[in-house]
Amino acid sequence: MSENIPKEQNSIPTSKVQRSAKFVKTGLKVGGNYIKHYSKKLFNPDMDKSELNEDNASDIYESLSELKGSALKVAQMLSMDKNLLPQAYTDKFSQSQYNAPPLSGPLIVQTFKKYFGKSPEKIFDKFNVRSSNAASIGQVHQAELSGKKLAIKIQYPGVGDSISSDLKLVKPFAFRMLGMSEKELDIYMNEVEERLLEETDYELEVRRSIEFSTACAGLDNVVFPKYYPELSSKRIITMDWLEGKHLREFLKTNPSQALRNRIGQALWDFYNFQQHELRAVHADPHPGNFMITPEGKLGIIDFGCIKEMPEDFYYPFFSLTSSNLMENKEETMKAFRLLDMIHPNDTPAQIEFYYRMYKQMIGLFAKPYITDHFDFGQSAFFDELYGFGEKVSKMPEFKQARGVKHFIYVNRTNFGLYNILHELNAEVKTDTFKPHVVLEY
Repeated sequence: MSENIPKEQNSIPTSKVQRSAKFVKTGLKVGGNYIKHYSKKLFNPDMDKSELNEDNASDIYESLSELKGSALKVAQMLSMDKNLLPQAYTDKFSQSQYNAPPLSGPLIVQTFKKYFGKSPEKIFDKFNVRSSNAASIGQVHQAELSGKKLAIKIQYPGVGDSISSDLKLVKPFAFRMLGMSEKELDIYMNEVEERLLEETDYELEVRRSIEFSTACAGLDNVVFPKYYPELSSKRIITMDWLEGKHLREFLKTNPSQALRNRIGQALWDFYNFQQHELRAVHADPHPGNFMITPEGKLGIIDFGCIKEMPEDFYYPFFSLTSSNLMENKEETMKAFRLLDMIHPNDTPAQIEFYYRMYKQMIGLFAKPYITDHFDFGQSAFFDELYGFGEKVSKMPEFKQARGVKHFIYVNRTNFGLYNILHELNAEVKTDTFKPHVVLEY
């Protein structure tokens, strides 16, 4: 875990009034950016929105960074979907995948006293009050106890208590940036709220971390830290410190293709073992949650976000990605209806339109699944995938809510996995863990 320490933050707005005021102030800045943009456009009618997007992205990200918590987490999630946001937002929000302004020392001590009744220096032999990594919900500090190096993850004050109100405040910004219908945005926000409430419960995360790391212990080239429930609480997690580099640091070392493939294979096996054997998956595949160890193994350092896949979603979804079901139009339509991709009140013309579009979309997504191995380094696949996604995002037919809520995190997980494998330029065997897709309609 490498050290990357931005300027410390001495306080976080924790009350609803304080956080609301911050959003109002940011909204006024964004409004001012629009006035500035359209004033310039009077004199230069051909100018595009690139400068406007950059100004808005900077102002919104600055605000979310100060607020932290669910507000910044939404930015982190949006940055992973290249089809949802203009490039300026994606570039700015992607900073949250690796770091955010850390908390000052006194706030850290205050958190320990609240949950353990004493300062960290009285619990550990050594405790570095300066954080090594700071992200959306918490930050990591290095400590030592009985000769063992530990990572201490500390949640920011007020994060768990402000999720519902934060998401209501984020909604107007998300509505403007995404252009979704209000119904679709509500579905998205409700599912995000459910996952974030779980993600801020560190006692739940410790239990899941132990369960998942135990279940995945047999996977090749995947390692996990040991967790210490007795040194953890609802807002603090203590685990072993994993030495290694984050993905971008790792790639700067110019690793061999063999090593890239090994890490890529570990990622593919880690995710598909969970999806197809556990029916629950680590649903936060941004690069900041992984380390590449000096031994060339993949370290998993965060199990905060877990998405369970019920059978009535798993079977129809993966039947479309891993079998010849889509060669049978009638059976494909049944799966689409089970997944709420085609609605009961759709007209025949709408049914045919969505059938064709979804078949093409899933056909692209499923390419890695229908072969024995896949080269994620090929740009043509991603150009086609994101080109199609960009085209669909502009269609009015896709501004309405379609698809069951489980798509939100399952799609995020798989596209996040694809993106990391693409950054690695990895070629992997994709037949190691196959979906179980015996369907009974």
